[in-house]
Amino acid sequence: MAGVSKYYGALAAVRDISFTTRPGEVLGYLGPNGSGKSTTVNMVAGLIEPSDGEIRVDGKDLHRDILGHRRRIGYVPETPDLYSYLTGPEYLMLVGRLRRIEPDVLAEKIERFLRLFGIYNDRHARLAAYSKGMRQKVLIAAGLLHDPDIVLLDEPSSGLDVGATLVLKQLIRALAADGKMVLYSSHILEMVEQICSSVVILREGQVVAADRVERLRALMRQPSLEGVFTQLAGQRDAEQVAGELVEAMKL
Repeated sequence: MAGVSKYYGALAAVRDISFTTRPGEVLGYLGPNGSGKSTTVNMVAGLIEPSDGEIRVDGKDLHRDILGHRRRIGYVPETPDLYSYLTGPEYLMLVGRLRRIEPDVLAEKIERFLRLFGIYNDRHARLAAYSKGMRQKVLIAAGLLHDPDIVLLDEPSSGLDVGATLVLKQLIRALAADGKMVLYSSHILEMVEQICSSVVILREGQVVAADRVERLRALMRQPSLEGVFTQLAGQRDAEQVAGELVEAMKL
């Protein structure tokens, strides 16, 4: 991604964004709410076009072959917009058919995903009856069904319980070890620090840091990614804010 900006009228969602990632790496994408994380992920997914700049994959502008690019993408969006009248297997069957996965292979994949995610016993229930975490597991399965080369994860742990979050953490590591290119947008700094090779930090739609986690900690003289993020993203000290909230509560 080189010099990418996205404008909505006079409003700049992101401005002059540049970063690089490679197969076998997990790139963490961080920033406060409204900093442009989801906009960037949607542009990389080919869902919206940048106003300026280029997004290149294997040296080629992705918009020269947008359909071919989308076939290589596995995308787990932040918001689980699912067809609530379908069951989990029915939704995954729909996604798999759109991905042109062979029926026998698709059926086996769906069963294995449901069992491994612990939702096989709920296979006859409609998605409307699923918990948020269960729907998130279906979204993750849908994003990985076709064995994508590039995996885009936008807050993928939303709604997951502790056990499922641990599985997700190991899954992301396994995807990178399998040679996938992984872009992981999240607000859970501890998890980003544990699984990401490098991070990009946004502030008001612009990149304020892009480097390996350990190098950023050394440069900023911070013991953790949380300290680096607090400084670079212009966040108030969490402990101070918590104290002031308690004071406000007692007024």
